[in-house]
Amino acid sequence: MTRIAIYPGSFDPLTKGHLDVIHRSLAMFDHLVVAVARNVRKQSLFTLDERVETMREVLVGESRAEVDTFEGLLVQYAKKKGACAVVRGLRAVADFEYEFEMASMNRHLASEVETVFLMTHEDYFYVSSHLVKEVAALGGDITAFVPPEVASRLHARFGLK
Repeated sequence: MTRIAIYPGSFDPLTKGHLDVIHRSLAMFDHLVVAVARNVRKQSLFTLDERVETMREVLVGESRAEVDTFEGLLVQYAKKKGACAVVRGLRAVADFEYEFEMASMNRHLASEVETVFLMTHEDYFYVSSHLVKEVAALGGDITAFVPPEVASRLHARFGLK
């Protein structure tokens, strides 16, 4: 039986912290669906198509990782994909409170889909997509926090070299 997990997020932009969670998830599951959220209530720097394209560029060659989009209830999407688990990355205690609440609701809605929490590597505890965008917009060096494909897109978006 193939163990499929979903790793959902906005990935705006994808960070090395996200990649850490993706690679560690692939060590635990046979197949990982990286599900880029379509959230019309959230203002994104990159379009959904740009985020998906970037994710695919970064994950090229990783046959067990699939990039997809979703909207609506995550557990409905997870069941549709045949997933047994949802993977969530945690950076700090503040993340846990929100994630625990969401996992509890998801368990209520679909008890057959487990939530797996993975602590991000300590090198990335303080890295968030929001902070990366802010540093990039102000001309700071973000190369330690994002893959090269993301850095070049951020530089282009903000008119930097």
